[in-house]
Amino acid sequence: MKEQPKMIEGEKGKKEKDVEELKEVLSVVSKEIPNLIKSIIASVFSEDVGRDMGKAAAAFYKELKEAGMPEETAVKMTENYISVFTNLSDVMKRAVSGEKKLKGEEISEELEKRIKEKLTEKRREEE
Repeated sequence: MKEQPKMIEGEKGKKEKDVEELKEVLSVVSKEIPNLIKSIIASVFSEDVGRDMGKAAAAFYKELKEAGMPEETAVKMTENYISVFTNLSDVMKRAVSGEKKLKGEEISEELEKRIKEKLTEKRREEE
């Protein structure tokens, strides 16, 4: 019977060691993840990346129009194309800032609104 207490003590020691290791891992993760996200955001929002994304969206729109796509459909598809990038970066920004999370639907509505505003501005400039 004396072996059982030793076994229980050994198991308890292992569990305590596991808990300490988990604390260390979580501590490192909690420090590194925000920095990683910030660096990803910086790369997504650099001037060069923004310029390239604009060129890609313009080329996408141009291809749709040249293929005979109706204006309204081409604009909508281009908005959806751009929203893939903006949804991801908006979510990352909110994660880093600790801002209250919005539902995916609210984010999509806000992005759609902003994209439409920008497209309207662009059309006015071209006229």
